[in-house]
Amino acid sequence: MSQAEPEALALLTEVEGWGPELCGRQLSTALPRLLSVYQISDNWSQHICILRILTEKFLPHINLSELEQAFFSKILPKTVQLFDHLMYEISNQAKRLTSQNADLHLTLRNHLQAVGQLLETLTGCVRHICTKDMVPLEYIHSVPSSVLHVIKSTFIYCKDCESLYSDCLHLFSDLLQSLFKEAYVLQRQLMELLDTVSVDSCASEDSLAIMVSVIHTVLEICSAISSIDQALHANTWKFIIRQSLKHKSLIKDNLKHSDILSGLCEDILFSFQSSLQLAEQMKHSGTQESVDYKLFQRTIKLCRFFAVSLVRYTKEFTPFLVDSCSLLHQTYLQIYSKFPPSLYAPVISEAHRNEIVSGFLVALDPFVHQLLSFKPFVDVVLNKTLDLSPELHFPQCRLLLSVMDTLPSQPQDVQSLWNARNQLPKEIPRVPLFVALFLSLQQCSGELSLPVFLAEVTGPGQVEVPVTLYHYVCIHLCTFITSLPVLHFPLLEGFLLETILGSNMITALLAMDAWCFLARYGTADLCAQHAFIIAHLIKACPAECYQISLLGFLLRRLLFLMAADHQAKFTQKFLPKETKNLLLWQHLSLKALEPLLRKQVAHDLFVAGLAQCQDWLSDKRPLEELPEVNFGLSALLSMCQTTGEALEEGQQTALIETVGQLLTVLHATQISSLPCLQQTFCLMFRLLQRFIQKLQPQLLVQVFAIQTSLLQANPPDHVLFAVTDFLSSMGKLFIPSEFQIQVLSTLSCLFASLLASSNWLIHQHALEAFTQFAEETSHEDILPQCLNSEEIKSRVVCFLSKTHQVEETGEARVERLKEENALLKCHLQKAMADEQRALVLEPSLKRSCYSPNEAQYKSAIDTAEGTLETVKLLLQKGPPPTWLAKKLEVLQATLNSLKNSIQ
Repeated sequence: MSQAEPEALALLTEVEGWGPELCGRQLSTALPRLLSVYQISDNWSQHICILRILTEKFLPHINLSELEQAFFSKILPKTVQLFDHLMYEISNQAKRLTSQNADLHLTLRNHLQAVGQLLETLTGCVRHICTKDMVPLEYIHSVPSSVLHVIKSTFIYCKDCESLYSDCLHLFSDLLQSLFKEAYVLQRQLMELLDTVSVDSCASEDSLAIMVSVIHTVLEICSAISSIDQALHANTWKFIIRQSLKHKSLIKDNLKHSDILSGLCEDILFSFQSSLQLAEQMKHSGTQESVDYKLFQRTIKLCRFFAVSLVRYTKEFTPFLVDSCSLLHQTYLQIYSKFPPSLYAPVISEAHRNEIVSGFLVALDPFVHQLLSFKPFVDVVLNKTLDLSPELHFPQCRLLLSVMDTLPSQPQDVQSLWNARNQLPKEIPRVPLFVALFLSLQQCSGELSLPVFLAEVTGPGQVEVPVTLYHYVCIHLCTFITSLPVLHFPLLEGFLLETILGSNMITALLAMDAWCFLARYGTADLCAQHAFIIAHLIKACPAECYQISLLGFLLRRLLFLMAADHQAKFTQKFLPKETKNLLLWQHLSLKALEPLLRKQVAHDLFVAGLAQCQDWLSDKRPLEELPEVNFGLSALLSMCQTTGEALEEGQQTALIETVGQLLTVLHATQISSLPCLQQTFCLMFRLLQRFIQKLQPQLLVQVFAIQTSLLQANPPDHVLFAVTDFLSSMGKLFIPSEFQIQVLSTLSCLFASLLASSNWLIHQHALEAFTQFAEETSHEDILPQCLNSEEIKSRVVCFLSKTHQVEETGEARVERLKEENALLKCHLQKAMADEQRALVLEPSLKRSCYSPNEAQYKSAIDTAEGTLETVKLLLQKGPPPTWLAKKLEVLQATLNSLKNSIQ
């Protein structure tokens, strides 16, 4: 026993005998003595006893203005020290617990009870202060930080007790629950006190620092109790938001806004994920048990509370959110990535989905709206180098669409903020809103393929109907264009053209749709101006440039939107009878023109296109000039697709004869090295297909011989598509008996070869072509010959009966599309990287002269062999011309000369 203990015991005995009312002498003499004993005593039970006496008997008699100096500054530091010592002892004892150690059990229980008494005493202390009206913070400086330290440590200990006590937890669960309850009551009492505490504009820096520290410490408590008690967690957040707003003008510069927002966002995501898990469990179980459903509803309410808190906080402290914009953006995207119709969302019922929308997401709607004018947030959302994980691309697209819907109602400066490019070189590189939408949609290949459906109102007073993602984006983009300020139109038009000339087909199609809407929304003169510009671009593009087909498709659509007088001017500007304009007219549909104008243009195209082919044939021009023939063939095909049936008999005959002559001089052996020749074959087959019933058997034999050679040369897919399309129309034709063996045997071999293709796309086209042929042909006896294996026969039967070889579930399809999304993203990143490297590379040096290699010799010999085979085939059909023998002699002399030079 220490020397102070007898005095302490005597003093405690004396003071405990006093009544509730103390006289001035008792207060002035006993209080200093008790405080002195409290400071020097090492006995924790005495500490708690003295603290209780001080709180119950002396605290009520101390003036409010003297509380800090005379009481709290004296007892609270020692109280916190005592608490920390007890918690340290408890933690050490808990680590040494075993089920057999009864003495340690008793000691630990005593220590836990002591901590509970300490918390209860502090609660009484705080409760007494709450009885006062508008207590200035200066009068209780020590209380908030000391009490919060005790609360925070207690909650953290309760949170960790399961791992700390392990198998002995059940022996102390009653005390631990009591401890948590006491800390709960103490926190609630302290929050009540701090709600009434006054901090005016003249408060000292210490008072402001204390209030800031209180908010930050309570934020740490939030993190500790988030998984313990939902009600306490929500009330603690209410206190943080309430105090932050109450003292906003005084402490806004000192608050850790990023930490507060980080905690809010983390809790929103956790609560939202919990609600989805509950909804998913109820969906999978097929029942809606009352317990699970009530828990689901409580979780939705918690989500709503966090959403409202986030919206309110961001609204009040927007200027201080510069460092949190990325976090807010990511949180918004993560929420919508986990909610249908995202591919990464769990499967939940429609009812639960609607409850989440009305209970939570509606409360989150103002979040983006109030940040529209905040430039740092705009910079994050429109960041040119924004790198999102695959599951966030679709939510980003939805966010941009939401901004598009809201932006027209915003002031001009806000619209310019979203629609303009960076003005200063040092600014964060970002793109305009409509550019960001295209880039985002480009990453949503899985959602476009599935397709994902979104609710859309198709007209005033109409109910919402589900539309595909592409349809939804197109509607909202076009609506946005109607409100776009005029000063941004040059940027929009330039970007639409850039997108059409880009490498992504989906965004190119969207740009065309937007452009056509712009042409219809604008004046007739604007539409005509655009059409003339596109026409000049097409003529200026290199013939082998793939973008020319995209520009041609756009011009084809614009021609339908042009006024009749503008169409007439167009035909006068780009005369179809001039061969130099065939490149342009091959892309256009004459259906867009007025009947009289259509007839004249069709006649001019036929004459010019046929002349182009015949000039090449008659002048025996080299293969390097074959692209010009393709322009003529393409224009003829475009004309025939519109007015083919109206061609006169003589015109049809002339066209078929010209194509037949081309077939005799072109050889399939060169197809692998000449892309222009591939296009020529495709165009000829499609032209002949349109006049299939006019073809003579001799020409059919020639066509099939070429197609057989093509299949042996392993041509590109588009050539094989042209072959299958031609074969599909053969069912309309009856073959004379004298040609049936030759024609039908070759036809069956062609079908058999195509149906056996390992390329699934070619195989699918072959199935469709064979089905059409089988339905229309009168030569049914050759059908079995086309199916030369049981496997092919089985596939054809399955195709005809529309049975699936492998049934893909919805979940499996979604997973497959996720994988495809990831692969496509890697491909696009690689393509962009290659493009960037190509831009910085120096131009290559001039090529040096080189000797011909073996492949070139082989190509030349293959061409010669193909020519001779064609001559041999012609000799079988009829008598040769008189000059042929002399020509063969000249060729023989040439061959001898070549042979001698080799030797």
